Amino acid sequence: MARRQGQVDEKKSEAILDAAAALFAEKGMTASMEEIARVAGVSKQTLYNRFASKLEIAKAMANQRSDAVAAPLKGTGEPVAVLEALAVGLLDRVCHPDKVGSMRGVVLMSADAPEIAQAVYEAGPLRSLKLLSAWLADQTRAGRLDVPDPDEAAEMFTGLVLGHGHLRAMLNVPQIDAAHRARRAREAARVFVAAYAPRRMGRFALGETGA
Repeated sequence: MARRQGQVDEKKSEAILDAAAALFAEKGMTASMEEIARVAGVSKQTLYNRFASKLEIAKAMANQRSDAVAAPLKGTGEPVAVLEALAVGLLDRVCHPDKVGSMRGVVLMSADAPEIAQAVYEAGPLRSLKLLSAWLADQTRAGRLDVPDPDEAAEMFTGLVLGHGHLRAMLNVPQIDAAHRARRAREAARVFVAAYAPRRMGRFALGETGA
């Protein structure tokens, strides 16, 4: 069965973003639009019809990854389960051997094109933090957590999850394996939820039974 036009367009956009990720990891901003089109297997006109510049490509890549990391926040499970799923996705994005090249690509960009590095940060990591912060605020309003400063807590949670993940990616040293990532995600979620558990006021919650 023939694919519809929208499906074809989506496949081409995915191919462009995949090609850009590989080239940015290898060359940073010296990678040209022509190279991206060639590796993606599309014409230059097709590339420019979708993305006017490398800046637009980089922002689209960051948005795509942010959406993938934050996807668990759309679920309705218990906070600890949602945070564990988010942590697994975050660790896989930063620590998986197939993903670390993109991290080094952003580092390469930061010196030659700081405006692109800033745009990538805002469209990716910062956007993910804001989505997590909004979710933490919602959980607090619902009484499932008690997070006085959701922005600060969101950044603390990502730090708790990642540990030295970003540093290992930048230095290209061995990352933690899948089993370790799963344990890290589970423990980070448990510790975070315990730290921000709702405060229950009253003498019974304080262990005063009146006996």
